Parts: sequence; structure tokens; C-alpha cells
Amino acid sequence: MGAEAKIPDLVAAMEEEGGASSSGEEQTRREEQMRREEREMTDSILSSIPSSPISIDISLPLPQMKPHIIDLCKDLFGKWSCLESSHFTVETVSGGITNLLLKVTVKEATGVDVPLTVRLYGPNTDLVIDRKREMQALPHLSAAGFGAELLGLFENGMVQSFLNARTLSPVDMSNPKIAAEIARQLYKFHQVEVPGPKEPQLWNDVYKFLEKAATLQFDDDEKQAKYETISFTEVRDEVNALKELSDLLHAPSVFSHNDLLSGNLMLNEKEEKLYFIDFEYGSYSYRGYDIANHFNEYAGYECDYSLYPDKSAQYHFFRNYLQPDGLHELLDKDLDNLYVETNTFRLASHIYWSLWALIQAKVSPIDFDYIWYFFLRYNEYKKQKEACFSLARKYLSSDGCLET
Repeated sequence: MGAEAKIPDLVAAMEEEGGASSSGEEQTRREEQMRREEREMTDSILSSIPSSPISIDISLPLPQMKPHIIDLCKDLFGKWSCLESSHFTVETVSGGITNLLLKVTVKEATGVDVPLTVRLYGPNTDLVIDRKREMQALPHLSAAGFGAELLGLFENGMVQSFLNARTLSPVDMSNPKIAAEIARQLYKFHQVEVPGPKEPQLWNDVYKFLEKAATLQFDDDEKQAKYETISFTEVRDEVNALKELSDLLHAPSVFSHNDLLSGNLMLNEKEEKLYFIDFEYGSYSYRGYDIANHFNEYAGYECDYSLYPDKSAQYHFFRNYLQPDGLHELLDKDLDNLYVETNTFRLASHIYWSLWALIQAKVSPIDFDYIWYFFLRYNEYKKQKEACFSLARKYLSSDGCLET
């Protein structure tokens, strides 16, 4: 064929390439427009919520903190601005690692008691928590029926409606009835659409933590000596290997809680209603990671990882997660997929929280041995690595089949 004969084919190819490029640009424009509209909607929702420039010193003892909490409530909610201080009671609900929860009860002029929850952010938590991401998600999670209603914002915290429910214990989570409800609610949580990038943020966060954790310097000689025994080259190699393996699973990306421990689960037993709370670590991530992280929390405050659920208990959870309404057929392959996903990301959960602990060791004012916690989680990762890697590799090499 001569050069003249090839020209039409070349022109057609160039036109096709140009059309594809134009189509790609149009898709990019549509996605940018959609993200812009999502941000505007979120900003509109947040702008309608009362806000205050007041900042509360979280280190104050409760009696000294109370007048500031009262001033905050009066500033946020004008209808209470003229109430005497005696109309306000303040009590501690819980003191977490990254925040302090207070219950404020306001006796209105009519004599009606109105309970609220005030959440104070811990100092330096912006190093491990993306507050902007949290604020983007809250209105959408609330609209979907998750968590307490957001009532007010202030410099270092938020005010929410008070949930009349008890906090679960670690033992509660392994109760089959409660586990089934957690699974059903988690499936619904994973269906919520939240503005922002839909790509999983897990590895971005892990590498950010790793970068920060590898350059710390401690004033305490004992801490520094323990810290210097850590090989960050080894840790990075482990992270790279785990990411490479987990990427082969093509796990679905969903908006994830990422911190579903017992303290973030509440149950109103009279109404049989389960609540998820505290979404500060929420982001798009892998569904298997969110489930695995929850399973790791069966270890409880004693960090007994032998309490990680066995295969039977996991499949009970998976059935309720994958079939929350009980109306469609569930294939064994779907259960096996989720089992492998979960037990691969089980390792990622240990890596994430081990690196998180090192950063906390440097910045947290809480009297807790975070260096010890790093070694606890990292050693658990190494203990479980061989079995979890082997499971994933066998599954991948057998076209997604598990041996019975």
C-alpha cells in the first residue's frame, strides 16, 4: 500500500484520538463541576449551623472548665444567653485519646431539660486527623441517620445532640445478635456518598504517618533509646509489600468509619437502636479494611488479639453485612472474597495504628506508653503476616477460590 493510501487511515486515527481526548476532557470537566457542587452543598449546610470563635482549654479540670462551657452554649444558642449559670450542669461522658466528651444539660425557662454533647478536640490531633475531611462528611452522615445531630461548631470542637444510649463494651461486639446489627449498619454506612475524592485514602495516610514517624526526636532519653531501635527501612518495606499484595484484591472503595471500636458504638436497648459515633478518622477506604479494623478491636482495652473473631464468627458478620435485608441470594464466593479482603487488611490496621502511636508518643499530653503500643501493634502485624499473606496469595493463584 502506498503512502497516499495510508493518509485517510492516519487522518481517521487522528480524529479518533482527538475525539477520545475531547471526551476525556469533558469527563474531567463534569467531575470537577460535580465536586464543586458537592463542596458548595456542604458549605451551605455548615453555614446554617451556629458557630463560635470560642476555644476551650481541654487541660482544665472540669470545675474550672464549666464556666467556659456555659459561655460557649450561651454564645452558640441565643435563646439561652440570659439564663443563670445554675441552669447548666456539665459532666464528663468519656475522655478519649483524641477528644473529650461532655454532657451539658440546660434547664430552660420553661423547666424543660435539654441535654447536649460537647466534644473537645485533643491538642495536636490535627497531625493524625483531617478535620476538614471530617467536617465534609458529618452533614452527609447525619442526613443518612448516622451519629448525633450536629448543632454547633466552635474553635476546637463541636456541639451535638445527646444520644440516650450506652456505650458498648468490647465483649458486646462479639455477641452474635449485636455483631449482626453492627454488620447491617456498617453496610448502610458504606453506602453513604460523601463529597471529596472517592479513591481510598488508607495508603496515603499510612505513608504520611510513616514520613512523620521516621523523623521524630524525643526529649526523654528512655523514649529516644526505644525509638532508635525501630528500623523504618524495614517498616517501609513491609508497607510496600502489603500495599502491593492488597492492591491485587481490587477491594471496593467505600466511605469508611476507620475507628469502629466499642467506644464508638452506642446501643439504646429499649428501642434496640445501634448508633455509630465519632467519625473523625472517616474517609474513603477499602471495605475490608474497615471490617478488619473493627475485628481487631475485639481485643479490647487489654489488647488481647487472641480475641480476634474466628472464621465462623467472621462469616456470621459477613452474611449480615452482604445480605442486610435478607432478600437476595448470597454466594459462597462473595463471602470468600470478603474473608480474604478482611484478613489481608487486618495487617494494614496494625501498621496504621502502630505508626499513629509513634506520632502520639511525641505530641500527646496523655499519660500513656505509646512507644509500647507501637511495638505491640507492629509485633502483632509480624505475628499474623505469614498466615495472612499466604491466604491472599493462595486465593489469588486459584482464581478466587478457597479450599473447603
